[in-house]
Amino acid sequence: SACFAGCKNTNDVPAQIRAQLAVDSKIITAYLATNNIKATMVDSAGVATGIYYIIDTATTGKDLYTSSTQIVVGYSATLLTTGKVVISTDQFHPSYVLGATIRGWQLGIAASKAQVGSRIRLFVPSHYAYGPFAQPDLGLPANAILIFDIKIYNIVN
Repeated sequence: SACFAGCKNTNDVPAQIRAQLAVDSKIITAYLATNNIKATMVDSAGVATGIYYIIDTATTGKDLYTSSTQIVVGYSATLLTTGKVVISTDQFHPSYVLGATIRGWQLGIAASKAQVGSRIRLFVPSHYAYGPFAQPDLGLPANAILIFDIKIYNIVN
């Protein structure tokens, strides 16, 4: 039993998430500064998420976002660290229920208040995308930081 007394639990998942978010945040803020991009950070109930957005094309409207809002979008996803486009929906416009998308979209799209016709860009830390799970079908490594360029075609509540 003396052998096990010195062992510590190294599976502190919240600590691992915080550590990776700190790494991702440094990479994102350096990218924004290097490219002279003025972006707004998403705040979730008083907590800085590390997700940033810019509105490339603003439109007006009064649509609100909830977890059950259905959105029709065109988008591309680019790996921030390499610039490689890993997903592009140029040929079609998929429809999603916002609550079923990655957390980065849920928080970023709602915070941007993008309306039909708007174009937004989201800078999403790995925790709010696919986290420590590689996505080999997309060519994404674990802890991939993504840039999403999104055009909103329709919003249905």
